[in-house]
Amino acid sequence: MAGASTFHVSVVTPEGAVLDCEATSAAFPAFDGEIGILPNHAPLLAKVGIGVLRVTSGGETQRLFIDGGFAQVVDNRLSVLTEQARPVDELDGAAVDELFEQARAATGSDEASVEARDAAYERARVQRRLTRS
Repeated sequence: MAGASTFHVSVVTPEGAVLDCEATSAAFPAFDGEIGILPNHAPLLAKVGIGVLRVTSGGETQRLFIDGGFAQVVDNRLSVLTEQARPVDELDGAAVDELFEQARAATGSDEASVEARDAAYERARVQRRLTRS
């Protein structure tokens, strides 16, 4: 695949394929920072965080809110398996504000409840930031 100018991007959720295209670049949130992908990237397996996947193709950039999962790069193919993937422009500001308030108000004393609350809060916080930009 040496010399390729694009690579294939697939984004899959439990509900099915969300994105399937050729791209010139992509960037996604890993659990510990952002990872950028260009054609001919070395093989990679990464834990995906909560944030925005940006995929550029033909001068246009698609932005998807993604919610954790795994990403793999092999043979000029980026595959992202995630719990949720939605175009940023389809996020509903009012619904996101409601999720944010619910997450802030959530309580729990055991470790599982605290982790669930923190994940819901982070998910709502990121979506809220995206609807305000």
